Amino acid sequence: MRIAKAIAHAGLCSRRDAERWIKLGRVAVNGTVLTTPAHVVQPDDKVTVDGKPLPEAQTPRLFRFHKTKGLVTSHKDPQGRRTVFETLPPTLPRVVSVGRLDLNTEGLLLLTTDGELGRHLELPNTGWLRRDGVQYGPVEARIDREQGGNVWLTLALREGKNREVKRLAEALGLAVNRLIRVSFGPFALGDLAPGEVSEVRPRVLKDQLGAKLSAALGLDTRRKPETARRR
Repeated sequence: MRIAKAIAHAGLCSRRDAERWIKLGRVAVNGTVLTTPAHVVQPDDKVTVDGKPLPEAQTPRLFRFHKTKGLVTSHKDPQGRRTVFETLPPTLPRVVSVGRLDLNTEGLLLLTTDGELGRHLELPNTGWLRRDGVQYGPVEARIDREQGGNVWLTLALREGKNREVKRLAEALGLAVNRLIRVSFGPFALGDLAPGEVSEVRPRVLKDQLGAKLSAALGLDTRRKPETARRR
C-alpha cells in the first residue's frame, strides 16, 4: 500500500497529515528519506517516522468523546490552548479525531486508532448525518424547545464544512449562542457526560461499516479488548 495509507493505518495520524509529514522529510523507508507520498511500501520494508519504527497496525477501534467548549481539536496548538488529546484518559491508546469541532463547539467527537477508518467516516459519501443542536436568539422557525430568551433548533448535515452552521446562521441574520453536535451518523452523544469517553463496541462498528470494509480494515482480527477509563 502507499506509504501515507500505511502510516494512517498504524494510527499515527490521518492520511492527509502523513502526506504532509512526508513532504517535511520526517518519513524514511529502509533508511532513505521519502520526498513523495506516492511511494508504495512492501511488507518487509522498514518504515520510520522521526527516526522511530512505524507501529504495527492493530485492529481499528472507535471511541465517542464528549468535547467541552474551549478545547482545540489538535494534538498540539501553537497558541498554547488546551487540546482535546490532553484531556483524554491516560489508558486510551493513541487516537486521531474523525473530523474536527471548533474551539467553542461542544458535543460528540469521534476518535479512532486508525487514520484510514477516520478518513472513511469523514467522507460525505458515507451518507451519515451529523446533527448539531444550535441555540439561537428568538426566531420564527420550527424549533425543538424554548428556554428563556432562546430557542433550540436541530440541523442535520451530511458534509461539515468549516464553520458551516455558524455561517449559515449569520447569512440569515441569526446569532449562534451555543452549538452542540448530538450525533454523527449512527453514533449518538446520548448520556455521555462532558469530558467522558466510551468505546464503540467492535460488533456495532462492524455492523455499521459492513462486511467488505470491516474486512479491509482488519476488524475481523481477534484481539483482547482494553477498557477505556471513563472521566
